[in-house]
Amino acid sequence: MSFTVIVPARLASTRLPNKPLADIAGLPMIVRVAQRAALSQAARVVVATDSHEVRAACAVHGVEAVMTRTDHPSGSDRLAEACHLLGLDGEDLVVNVQGDEPLIAPTMIDACARLLRERPQCVMSTVAHDLDSAEEFANPNVVKVVTDRQDLALYFSRAPIPWWRDGSGPKPGSALRHVGLYAYKAGFLRRFPQLEVSPLEQIESLEQLRVLWHGERIAVHVSAERPGPGVDTPQDLERVRALLQAAG
Repeated sequence: MSFTVIVPARLASTRLPNKPLADIAGLPMIVRVAQRAALSQAARVVVATDSHEVRAACAVHGVEAVMTRTDHPSGSDRLAEACHLLGLDGEDLVVNVQGDEPLIAPTMIDACARLLRERPQCVMSTVAHDLDSAEEFANPNVVKVVTDRQDLALYFSRAPIPWWRDGSGPKPGSALRHVGLYAYKAGFLRRFPQLEVSPLEQIESLEQLRVLWHGERIAVHVSAERPGPGVDTPQDLERVRALLQAAG
């Protein structure tokens, strides 16, 4: 199995300015993410950024980076340009690891890529895990996914789905929390920005709904492990710092 990990990184962040360069135990966060991704079976790990500061930080620590345009409306558009710059196309596998996931599990990256290789009818794969918290089930910032019997995505939503009519929260074993980790066929990723935007995508603010709306399939790996916490806020950053410090 051969695949390339691309980590999109931009400095603009309303809740945590200069997030990719935030120091975590002596290393910029973007470098920590790339180093974690390199522990997977990826043949190559590349940071895609529009920031010269991010590229410089990567260079200092031996992380490959490519410069992309500053006007991309989404991370998928940045990934598509990165595929072009790296000469990736057709059936080449690309895994998108978010730049704010310094504790991402390398085994989860491998599982996501492997699933797409095993599902030739799909253009994408992603990851989910069981959701048993009523608070998270109701939280619109926690994205849920519903799958069919073959673990193909039927729908992604910020709403609490599937709704348990006879209960008061998620029915045990039925709700899945979506993890923002994706594998793509590079050919599809390069044409994704040209696809018409889906009304559902606009309502939910979830790009993956564009894929389903156009009739394409997304395979879902249901993981027994949960990802480490991501970094969206200063509080998240302190939490990750504490976890790494405790781990030695």
